[in-house]
This record gives sequence, C-alpha cells and structure tokens, in this order.
Amino acid sequence: MTVAIASDHAAYGFKTKIIAHLTASGFKCEDFGTAKGVTASDYPDYALPVAKSVASGEYLFGVLICGTGIGMSIAANKIKGIRAAVCGDIFSAKATREHNDANILCLGERVISEKLALEIVDIFLSTRFSNEERHLRRIRKIVSTEL
Repeated sequence: MTVAIASDHAAYGFKTKIIAHLTASGFKCEDFGTAKGVTASDYPDYALPVAKSVASGEYLFGVLICGTGIGMSIAANKIKGIRAAVCGDIFSAKATREHNDANILCLGERVISEKLALEIVDIFLSTRFSNEERHLRRIRKIVSTEL
C-alpha cells in the first residue's frame, strides 16, 4: 500500500522519520512536501493535495503533520469524502479507524513524541473500520452534509 504523506515546515523532521518507518514496514510513501530546508510554509498547500488524492481513491490513506495537527485536519476536512482526525494517543488512532473510518491521520510534531507518533501511525494504518451499523449510520449523516 502507498500512503500519501505531507508536512509543513514545522514537521519536516517527523515526516522523514515516519516515511523511513513506513518504508521499513513495507509501505510505500508518496511525499507531497514540504522540502528540506523550507523555513516557512502554509499547511493548506500540503493538506489539500493529499486530501484530494485520498478522496479521489488514488491513495487509501494519508498522513499529515504540522506543529499541532490541527491546521492540517481543518484544511483536509474541507475536501468531500475526507475524514481527517488529529490523534495524540493510541486509543484515538484505533477508535477513529474503527468508528469513524477516518482516512487521513493528522499529527502534531510539537505535541507528541516521535516514538508515540510512530506507534499511532502503525495503529491507524493497521486498524480496520468496524462496519457496525451504528457507525455506518453516523458516517452517512456526516456524508449527507458534505457540499
């Protein structure tokens, strides 16, 4: 599986570590930026292309990283078909896949440790959606409001 991944300047370090970790685990990564040495960038410039590529079905999952993960998630969730979740713990990563069928994971380099970030990525990518009716019903309600 290939994962779409991007970061802004604040999270370039995490992005490179996550790519190395995923590659060592057998995943491929499509890096949407930012580039090494960029001192300032705008997270929507990276979140939106990743979100559009996941929404189109080109990639099943995306990983977006910024200082807190919040800006990336706000931008990504503007794209129809995206359910981007900021996760700062293992429980949330597992629950958002099982219950929300989230397709983009957002992380904050300034908020969590590198070790925890890698654990969250692993849980997010390995957890399946439950397909339980109560979760499907809730997702349908969300999808029905998308423009």
